[in-house]
Amino acid sequence: MTAAAREEPVHGQTYIPRQDDAEIVDFLSALRNRGGQPADARPRLVGPDGHSVELPESMFGVLLQVAAAMKAGLAVTVAPHHLTLSTQEAADLLRISRTTLVRLLETGVIPFDKPSRHRKVRLDDLLEYRRRQRSQAELALADMVADTERLGLYDTDPAEVTAALKAARRASQA
Repeated sequence: MTAAAREEPVHGQTYIPRQDDAEIVDFLSALRNRGGQPADARPRLVGPDGHSVELPESMFGVLLQVAAAMKAGLAVTVAPHHLTLSTQEAADLLRISRTTLVRLLETGVIPFDKPSRHRKVRLDDLLEYRRRQRSQAELALADMVADTERLGLYDTDPAEVTAALKAARRASQA
């Protein structure tokens, strides 16, 4: 890593795509036209002054994801994290309350360390938990869609479905 790269401050920042970010489209299509591989086998980041820095493959993949998100008109947040997080930082990352996170830790759903008084959670364990949760949610949605199709509910008038749901709720409360 060059000295110039080390001098950059590390902080969280959200980047919102601007109207004049059309270069993102050109960058992605040029890369796609080359078969997804740069001309040089090693990815490089080249600044406006011509200074270039070699990039690891993993960072190249991250930059492609950022470019694709901004091309789609989405904002991108860069938020550096330590590899070990406090319970509050972990809860913030998962967008759940700290109390809920502690319950997940204590029940063994997410592993943690307690080197002193405070629990510490590894970032890769949190990301694995989030991946598992998303996978389970996708499977549940696929099951609901399959059940709905099997029962022919997509062909039913929405007002009839609403009435049936209300009737079922009243019946379950009685």
